[in-house]
Amino acid sequence: MKLSAQWIREFVDLPVDDRQLAESLTSIGIAVEGISGEGANTVFEMEIGTNRPDAMNHYGVAREAAALYKVPLKPIETSAAKAANPLIAHTGTAEAVPSRKSFLDPNGRAGVVPFQIQIEDREGCARYTAQIIRGVKIKPSSDKIASRLALVDQRAINNAADASNYTLWEVGHPTHAFDLDLLEGGKIIVRRARQGETLKTLDGVDRKLSPEDLIIADGTKPVALAGVMGGFDTMITDRAKNILVESAWFDPVAVRKTAKRHGLHTDASHRFERGADYAATSLACALVAQRVLESGGGELVGEQIDAVARQLEQAPIQIRTSQVERILGSKLEVHEIVAILNRLGFELIPEPGSPPEFFARIPTWRLDVEREIDLIEEIARLHGYNNFPNTLPAFAGAVIENPNGVKEAKLRSSMLALGYDEAVSLSFISHEDAETFSSTPLIELANPLSEEASLMRSSLLPGMLEMLAYNLNRGTENVRLFEIGDVYGAAAGGATEHRRICMGATSSALQHDIPQGSLLDKSKGESRLDIFRSFKGDVAALLRNFERKALTFDSEVAEYYQPGNSARALLDTEPVAQFGQLASEIAAARKLKHDVFIAEILAERLYSRPSREMLYRPLPKFPAVERDFSFAFKDEVTFNRIKAAVHEIHLKDLRSFAPVEIFRGGSVPAGSYSILLRAKFQSFAHTLREDEVNDWSAKIVGALQRLGGAQRA
Repeated sequence: MKLSAQWIREFVDLPVDDRQLAESLTSIGIAVEGISGEGANTVFEMEIGTNRPDAMNHYGVAREAAALYKVPLKPIETSAAKAANPLIAHTGTAEAVPSRKSFLDPNGRAGVVPFQIQIEDREGCARYTAQIIRGVKIKPSSDKIASRLALVDQRAINNAADASNYTLWEVGHPTHAFDLDLLEGGKIIVRRARQGETLKTLDGVDRKLSPEDLIIADGTKPVALAGVMGGFDTMITDRAKNILVESAWFDPVAVRKTAKRHGLHTDASHRFERGADYAATSLACALVAQRVLESGGGELVGEQIDAVARQLEQAPIQIRTSQVERILGSKLEVHEIVAILNRLGFELIPEPGSPPEFFARIPTWRLDVEREIDLIEEIARLHGYNNFPNTLPAFAGAVIENPNGVKEAKLRSSMLALGYDEAVSLSFISHEDAETFSSTPLIELANPLSEEASLMRSSLLPGMLEMLAYNLNRGTENVRLFEIGDVYGAAAGGATEHRRICMGATSSALQHDIPQGSLLDKSKGESRLDIFRSFKGDVAALLRNFERKALTFDSEVAEYYQPGNSARALLDTEPVAQFGQLASEIAAARKLKHDVFIAEILAERLYSRPSREMLYRPLPKFPAVERDFSFAFKDEVTFNRIKAAVHEIHLKDLRSFAPVEIFRGGSVPAGSYSILLRAKFQSFAHTLREDEVNDWSAKIVGALQRLGGAQRA
């Protein structure tokens, strides 16, 4: 909403300029999102929380500024509530005859007729205040009123309607003015609508009322939706001479239901739905009456009619200085606590005891303050959050350091560096997922949320597949995710809990990692096998964070992996992970639109190993030499066996040995494949000689031939 800086300053003398005022208000929770205009036309773009209707007006913001800068808040004064003719002034209650309307009889003699305010729905309307004005001239508002309304994006209508709108933006309490001569029966009744009643509201819409609607009626018909919008048939026009100004307190729930039922949201309903000030009805009514008299003349008829159906009083709230110190983590002097709350309108009643305790009486405009913690929050924001020292909160228990915290942080960092985003899934799975991905005894929930979440998870895979599917179904194809979490199983006399790491990636994401000119199966092009190798590289990079003598792979994996595109990882013969493409039938059952690759890593087995120390080795000064070897092998001979056979030769200057190209078909017999292997030699001490490289190459050829390979020309 928009509020005028100059209008705010009418109620408080502030020692700062508008920009500093905006920053200070924002620091205490009355947020100024932007500033426009300059001088008297400076406007604050405000973001007021829904729990602070008291600050949705100029006087409310001025109250906050006065408390912040420790300066007096100017009171709002009006003389309009005083009776013009004390002979006909009355004050009544919900069921009394609180005022009378004067008239001239046919013989020209002055007289009075009763005018009543009746509150039938005491829960829906706690208080209704009204003022009658006769002999009013309806005309355009003054330039001051019109220009200020324009600053807050309100259109000027006439002096009566503008007086109501101006008062709303000034003090925050909604009011309304009726054409008194169009009210029938000499009374106002606040009640629920009756079945079949209708009302044409100010927007010109005929509305069918419900018995749940809280309305304002005269002696015969509805004339307004209480707290939402007035009626068309009793609105103020240029012909109006006598008016009734009304201000009330309506139940927030009743107003919210009525507004929602009719699809209306007005400035009045916005305030009433959040809780208006019960004590402001008389002041708001008097302010409107005064502005109508100042602009259009006329005469007050009697005093205000103040019909009270029930009193709204908030019980005092206890506030303990010991709790203030405990919650805020800093000791504030008692006089500072008292001063802050007093400036905000709270009255503190001391209670005997040590440390000091008080009971705070809550001002009528602060319906959001209900507990001691709310008062402590008020103290904190006025004291200034930046003025509290940085301290750790008090903790009564023992802090147990996670022994694997450093290693887990390293794994997390590695996966993020590989392009995987961390995700978190539910700790529950369905019976169907348990049957697919687990063979261990399970823990069943006694009161599950649903059949799909009736077991404690025994695997991270169901959650990972759900997250991958969620992204794929929304058009995001390049997905890499990882999760570090616990899995659970039933055991004799209790349950088991184990740490697991799960990785998941789509084929589209992995395909981007295959560099141009890298190892390709020429018989299949850029196939699933190549994508699997890319995923295998990610898993291997993760496992390299831990000490081991050897990292090897075999094909012993669970049934939910695709054969040929999956593997098990072993560190020094100990299985630590299985990974690969999800089996096609399971992917089809889950309606996955792309091939997905998953990995399950036994975190506890990794954590039992020392972290690998990264050692620096300077770059060699001497050039490297490469040699290529083309061999044909039977399909059962894996590259792991080839690599192991070469490493057994113990060539000290062999820096790398890797496959470059695989070929099947053509002149290669069925059941065999041709592979191009590349060895890289480099010495840290001297430039390699031709005879050295030839000797090492011959040893490699011999090792591959002993493995059953046939060298190709």
